[in-house]
This record gives sequence, structure tokens and C-alpha cells, in this order.
Amino acid sequence: MAAPKVAVVGAGVIGLSTALCIVETCPSCSVTVLSDQFSPNTTSDVAAGMLIPHTYPGIPIHVQKQWFKETFTYLFAISNSAEASEAGIHLVSGWQVFKSTPKEELPFWSDAVLGFRPMSEAELQKFPQYQFGQAFTTLKCDCPPYLLWLEKRLKATGVQMYNRKVSDLWELHSDYDIVVNCTGIGAHQLVGDKKLFPVRGQVLKVYAPWVKNFIRDGDGLTYIYPGIHRVTLGGTREKESWSLSPDPVTTKDIFDRCCSLEPSLREAQDIKVKVGLRPSRQCVRLQREVLSQGGVKLPVVHNYGHGAGGFSVHRGTAKEAAHLLGECIAALQGSSSGAKL
Repeated sequence: MAAPKVAVVGAGVIGLSTALCIVETCPSCSVTVLSDQFSPNTTSDVAAGMLIPHTYPGIPIHVQKQWFKETFTYLFAISNSAEASEAGIHLVSGWQVFKSTPKEELPFWSDAVLGFRPMSEAELQKFPQYQFGQAFTTLKCDCPPYLLWLEKRLKATGVQMYNRKVSDLWELHSDYDIVVNCTGIGAHQLVGDKKLFPVRGQVLKVYAPWVKNFIRDGDGLTYIYPGIHRVTLGGTREKESWSLSPDPVTTKDIFDRCCSLEPSLREAQDIKVKVGLRPSRQCVRLQREVLSQGGVKLPVVHNYGHGAGGFSVHRGTAKEAAHLLGECIAALQGSSSGAKL
């Protein structure tokens, strides 16, 4: 069989990193990325890009831990290289604080981040309304630079990128041997996934260069994440809301909540409001499927539904999707050699 032609649909962090893993593991493939949105207009561009995983109820913890470790290891190597600034990746230390001691004092990812420990009494004095906390160092991706860095890496390997809206995966069968679906919330309509729903997130990107440490309320709703140029303040989790319009009442609420954790933010400048729809479901959809019409078959690999945790596991799930693609290629080669017999 000639070099398999692969279309990756979607150009957020999941689509681009999946395309990159495919190129790395199946160099004989001809890979094309198709998307109706590229950076800076993807959902990933709104994300804070902090590596603090949340738990997917439908996926074994050891699998989630593996995804996170692979992602952390990959980004840590970039943060330790000359490309760190261009890729927008840096280490950031800080605190996760709780109003009462959580059931799980050691989350499953505690040994994957750096220097995880309970906060000292002295540290907790910074947060008088909180009783318990965890201190650690993790990684942050500044999203637009990271997406552009991924695009640059892909183009350097000969991957083509086209601005195209795909309305039905089947429309790709005449041009491609395998399709990889990384469309995020778009999969709700594209493949009719009723288990997928939007969780609307509104965040503020502010200029406050004196804020160096991250602070996260243990409930995950209020957070302060310093980036290279801007600090991300959040947030909201509004299930089943499709609105992409910023809400001024929500903006004030987010700002006030963050200022109660870090009063110096009252002096923050140049506040920009961003909204994104997290593609959420009980578990990430990572699986092979074969579409068929009139005896013609189209192998598909799905990799979407990461919710708020996409950045934390993106490299791990991309590697798994590339492995599934390898299985599709083996099946195609098996059927084509069988046809010759």
C-alpha cells in the first residue's frame, strides 16, 4: 500500500499534538490538518494551559496518570530547552487552597508535579479564610504561542494545513485513507455525540507582572495563573451553555473572587475577557471506528471530549490516538495484501 493519507480534523491543542504524534510514530504517513478555526480563534486559545489535571469519572486512574505523566515529561523537556520562550512553556510554583481538608490529601498526580507538599502554617496565613493547602511546582503553556509552535513543527515535517469546515467525516473518504477526529465541541454536531456537552468557561487575561505564583481554590472555580506576559483569572463552569458572549456580571464576579485571594490584583491593567466552550463528557473519546457506505469503508480515530483537562493530558492522549492510527494502518495493509491474494 502507498503512504497512507491521513486527515486530522481540528486544530486546537488536541488536533495539532495528535498530528505531531502521528508524524513522529508513522513517518511514512502523509498528514493533512483540516480546520475551520486555527489559532488564535480556537477554544484552546482561551484555556489557561495549566497542568493541574481533573478526574474523568469514566477512565481508570492509572490511565489518566499515564496521560498526565507523558504530557508533563514532554513539556518539561521543552521548558528546559532554548525553545521554551517561543513555545510559551514555563514552570510556575504556587498553592492550591481548601476551606476544609479534602478527602484526598494526595491527588493521583501529586508525584508527577514537582515538590508536592502540604502548605506550612506560615504559608496558610496568606489565605485566612482557608484551612488546608498544597504547594507544588507545575508547568504552564501560554496557549497561542504553544499552538503556533506546534504548527511550525508540523509545517517543518511537510504537514499541510487547510482552512476547511468539515460537515461530515464521510466527505473525506475519496481523498484520505484514515480520518482522525479532534473536533472538540464540534463533534456534538459532526458525529452526533449526545454524550458531549459544552461547559462554558469565561476568563480574564490581565496585565499584572508582579503576580508570580499561581493560586487555585480547591473547588477549581477560582484561580490565578501567571503566564509569561499575562495573568489568567478564572473562572466559570456553566454546563450546557453555548454562549460565546462575555457576561459583564460574570467578569466582575471573577475579578472580585480573584482579588479576595490576591488583593494586589485590584491594580491589574488592560483586562481582556475571553470565553470558550470546553468539550465535556464522562470520559475522553479515544477509539477506532469504521464508517461504511455502499461497501466502502473509512477508518476513523476519535480523540475528543477532554473538557477542562485538555492541556494536562494532551500529549498522552495524542500518543494513544497515534497508536490507534497505527492499528488502522495495519488493518488496511492486511486487507490490501489479502485483496492481492
